[in-house]
Amino acid sequence: MIRVVDVSKRFGGVVAVDTVSLEVERGTITGLIGPNGAGKTTLFNIIAGAATPSSGRILLAGEDVTGLPSHSLFHKGLLRTFQIAHEFPTLTVCENLMTVPAGQTGESLLGAWLQPARVREEERSIRARAEEVIGFLGLERVMHEPAGTLSGGQKKLLELGRTMMVDARVVLLDEVGAGVNRTLLRTIGDAILRLNRELGYTFFMIEHDMEFIARLCDPVIVMVDGQVLMQGSAETVRTDEAVIEAYLGRGMTATRPGAA
Repeated sequence: MIRVVDVSKRFGGVVAVDTVSLEVERGTITGLIGPNGAGKTTLFNIIAGAATPSSGRILLAGEDVTGLPSHSLFHKGLLRTFQIAHEFPTLTVCENLMTVPAGQTGESLLGAWLQPARVREEERSIRARAEEVIGFLGLERVMHEPAGTLSGGQKKLLELGRTMMVDARVVLLDEVGAGVNRTLLRTIGDAILRLNRELGYTFFMIEHDMEFIARLCDPVIVMVDGQVLMQGSAETVRTDEAVIEAYLGRGMTATRPGAA
């Protein structure tokens, strides 16, 4: 689904991503791990169209999308969530979801004036879809609450829900577990697994919680110093000596809970 070919990104004299090549297969949940400064988020920004590579190519389902902006990739089915949730705080949870589908007639002043019946019909359809998503994610209790009042974990679920409001082909998850309590993290993990298994979503996710990675991801890709160090199963990664030394740190054990 995603193919990264010899991608590099330089910021002046600093090489943040150094000739990275990797693939995310259709229908997988692929993990991306590495220490701070490894280049993970920069690589995500390039894939998601928020940054342009200094060299190399990005392919989405075989199509060269290198340098395309985020909104163009959105229409091609590539979506991205963020480590810090980006909700509309004064809109309700349901209204936040309803803003996602593009090209709504009511977005146009002329459309709102001249086609009120069409606007109402679209809103009914979109609201019905939003309510289905809310039910899927277990957010019924807060669906009419302002999104700004949600907990960190609930906001992460809301971000995941946004991807369900359109025909997503692949979703980039940037530290979806950051700042989330263990109970909600399990709920988020369950939702990701259901989306993958039942709806065929492809996920590419950055995460620092190895327990969470091990539960969801196969394969796992390790980045260190802007390069891919290795790729394998979560268990292979956790027990690899090069990963232990370069990523987990000297003297640490690969089985240490949550080490990433």
